[in-house]
Amino acid sequence: MKEYIRDVPDFPIPGIVFKDITPLLQHPAAFKQAVEQLADRVRDRRPQIVVGIESRGFIFAAPVAYLLGAGFVPVRKLGKLPAETVTVEYALEYGVNTVEMHVDAIAPGQRVLVMDDLLATGGTAAGTIELVEQLGGQVVGAAFLVELTALKGRKRIPGHEVISLIQY
Repeated sequence: MKEYIRDVPDFPIPGIVFKDITPLLQHPAAFKQAVEQLADRVRDRRPQIVVGIESRGFIFAAPVAYLLGAGFVPVRKLGKLPAETVTVEYALEYGVNTVEMHVDAIAPGQRVLVMDDLLATGGTAAGTIELVEQLGGQVVGAAFLVELTALKGRKRIPGHEVISLIQY
């Protein structure tokens, strides 16, 4: 699947090499393979909810939730959800961001899988895990299509299994 991921230098700011997954999404067999492999790798965690992180995380989390017979919950940027939310602020490799989730999105004790397209420094994943845990959810793992291993994002989410299909 690596052949369908392209590097875009200096995006979103100078010095960052963005891993663009859109070519993979445009290739039906590669996209299908990615979704099915992610679902296969997390099936034994038996998640009841798959949390997808805005926005590219939605692309993988929703079909994985469907394949696993689980619910899907979106984590959004600040101000995008219509009902009462919980929020968390976290650091990115190139700034600070805030994400939120509806307060009724996770029931206490629910088994939750966190998903995004890419694990870099781990800030977004750590923030999302914090939201799930604030609501009483049990995080059973964090899954990503791509992991940038040099940025050591796994260290930001200790105690949680990290699953990634492609590593750079």
